Amino acid sequence: MEAALGLMRRMPPKHTETALSALLSLLPHHSSDLLSQVLRDIESGKEFILCEYNRDADSYRSPWSNKYHPLLEDGALPSVELRKLEVEANDIFAIYRDQYYEGGISSVYMWEDDNEGFVGCFLIKKDGSKTGQGRRGYLQEGAWDAIHVIEVGPEEEGTAHYRLTSTVMLSLTTDNESSGTFSLSGSIRRQMDMNLSVAEGHLCNMGRMIEEMESKLRNSLDQVYFGKTKEMVCTLRPPSEVVMRLPDS
Repeated sequence: MEAALGLMRRMPPKHTETALSALLSLLPHHSSDLLSQVLRDIESGKEFILCEYNRDADSYRSPWSNKYHPLLEDGALPSVELRKLEVEANDIFAIYRDQYYEGGISSVYMWEDDNEGFVGCFLIKKDGSKTGQGRRGYLQEGAWDAIHVIEVGPEEEGTAHYRLTSTVMLSLTTDNESSGTFSLSGSIRRQMDMNLSVAEGHLCNMGRMIEEMESKLRNSLDQVYFGKTKEMVCTLRPPSEVVMRLPDS
């Protein structure tokens, strides 16, 4: 497990998703440890998600206080203008997460890129276990990790190009008398490109894209993972036939 975490810390950001999927296949029983971790910001008292996008050396930047934990004096920080957008995005995304996920933790990080634009990373982590955070938890173990990375190009004639890459990682385990023990884990990744007007602001455009993408990903997971699993279970163990008897006349 220590070797796996060490590997993830040293992977370039563009290869982390591939490496994580491979490690989840090799170490399914350590899925909760491999998926994104959480740290509490001492200054604000709020939790934030640790990932490659807010890491500098061995420290992680909090989106709430804009400070690194552990303290890092020369850590990379977004510009003043981008930091204002990041703060607003975290407040809005927290409302979105609470309405759609009924709990969990969200974090948004932004930074400048080399093409005179910027990149935003929107993260959601939901623990669906009985002992996890949130208002609903029925699973013995369960985790939903969503990673949305949006590359925003420079504005040209009132429009900007948005490229959204979304990854959802799901793992769950049930353990009760009615269904027995059952484990399921997997990931799905999709990409979307759009040219949109910036009249309403970048956050409106990014929010709509993320909302649309998450709806598509949830439907895909429902059809691929749960639909196929149900089909296989019903094929291997068909439900017993129920004989209906009419009452005597």
